[in-house]
Amino acid sequence: MRIALGLEYDGAPFCGWQHQPSGCAVQDRLESALSAFAACGVETVAAGRTDAGVHARAQVVHFDTQAVRDEVSWVRGPNSALPPAIRVVWARGVPETFHARHGARSRTYHYLLLDDAVAPGLLREKVGWFHRPLDVAAMQQAARALAGTNDFSAFRDAQCQARSPVRILHEAKVERLGNLVVFTLRANAFLHHMVRNIVGSLVYVGAGRQPESWIAELLERRDRRLAAPTFAPDGLYLSAIEYDPTFGLPGFRPNPLLPPP
Repeated sequence: MRIALGLEYDGAPFCGWQHQPSGCAVQDRLESALSAFAACGVETVAAGRTDAGVHARAQVVHFDTQAVRDEVSWVRGPNSALPPAIRVVWARGVPETFHARHGARSRTYHYLLLDDAVAPGLLREKVGWFHRPLDVAAMQQAARALAGTNDFSAFRDAQCQARSPVRILHEAKVERLGNLVVFTLRANAFLHHMVRNIVGSLVYVGAGRQPESWIAELLERRDRRLAAPTFAPDGLYLSAIEYDPTFGLPGFRPNPLLPPP
């Protein structure tokens, strides 16, 4: 049978989602816990391959197994063997037509940024940081150019293996919530480092280093070398995955730092 799991994790202690020879990835820890619980090898497929230091409120994975367990047991069993920074939040039996990666209609990332003279202490590794206040209105205006179907080569990592740089960005929003600047990006899929590269370039606009029109110019010129450096992973969260509602997947619990799921 095929099982879908909903996960949340703190990415700081791990080297990203995807398998690594050293076993330092979230996927390595999860599959080890699942295999021990199922008493057979388990291989997972994830909705998104988060990078080292990137967090998840709403990661979704699936796997196939012959082990028969109650849905609640697929939550409690693996959690008893996982490190505290990774938690299975829900489990659901799904048809073989469900695919965590290819079946995702959209993915939403949030980036949380503290723009203050003093770097974060309590929120270290949970939020990004810029050393002075940013112009949120300018960044929001600049972000409007990103929405729609575009070639995002200017925000694509040099090591990106995607066949095409074209993505559909459904939403690009910048707002201030309390003392944090929150970037919201929702797309059908993302290129490697795409969100962090967009955030870095928007920060240049918010800091006054570039005009609001610069983001549109970067899109048009399609040259990664012209954009800002990749921003730190600390404040990046995989926040939501959208699937066909007929699968009946449970929702995710709220995170006090993030906008509602």
